[in-house]
Amino acid sequence: MDEENKETVVLGVISRGISKFDKISQESNVEPKDLESILQKLENSGLIKVDEKKGWLGTKIEINPTEDGYKEFERQLKVLQEKWNQLENSYKSGNKQELEQKLKEDKSFLPSMMMFGIIDMMMFSMMFSMIGSSMGSFIPMEDMGGIDNDTDDMGGSDTGDDGGFDIDIGF
Repeated sequence: MDEENKETVVLGVISRGISKFDKISQESNVEPKDLESILQKLENSGLIKVDEKKGWLGTKIEINPTEDGYKEFERQLKVLQEKWNQLENSYKSGNKQELEQKLKEDKSFLPSMMMFGIIDMMMFSMMFSMIGSSMGSFIPMEDMGGIDNDTDDMGGSDTGDDGGFDIDIGF
């Protein structure tokens, strides 16, 4: 994910009410050293404010968006939605070359679109099917943090396929 998209993701996570450094890092899938510089940029541009609160267990640092931060995040969400709409229209028109070109142009925005729920995953997978490509050729695995990757609730992977049906008949 490029730097601008990381900033958007971090601002989005903060705008959605997460205010602790560790949780922001975890939710945004941004390394702490990178997060520190991103937070500094966001603070310098007036999009977030850092509040120190004294409590019983010491000083707590909370990171909150400013009014401008909320507005900027909403603006960026609209841009992402417009890009998704363009991709969707290219798919619906049936023009493979145009769709592939738009996917390549918007490649850096795809992880942000996934994170904020803009992408319709069914439509997205049909787009890749149409151009004869896989998601992995457009989105690096480390940026697919919001995708389940076919894992079950126990953390295992469902990679075995015996080719048969799994029917429980109650015996």
